[in-house]
Amino acid sequence: MIDWDRIKELRDEIGAEDFAEVAEMFVSEVDSSIDTLRTSPNMDTLGEDLHFLKGSALNLGFAELSRLCQQGEIAARAGKPETVDIGQVVSTYDASKEQFLNSALVKGAA
Repeated sequence: MIDWDRIKELRDEIGAEDFAEVAEMFVSEVDSSIDTLRTSPNMDTLGEDLHFLKGSALNLGFAELSRLCQQGEIAARAGKPETVDIGQVVSTYDASKEQFLNSALVKGAA
């Protein structure tokens, strides 16, 4: 679900203190997008919304979320946004976020 090697690499590159800030910013930005998907997804912008989430997820090692967003983005841009399993995207984010925030790599960064 999470690419821990990517997270460790990013933490090593930017340092523990800056990593904590990046992680906090990531969670805040993605939480907002996920909340929109959870409560009132816009089928007209679903491809763009999933594209944003895909990039954010990939940058911070949320591999499964990134994969699901890519699949959904492709479907939405092909004119089939109704085929996107938004619930799966949301639940995968929730599970990934919980694992991420409870990991020693993240807790040790603060």
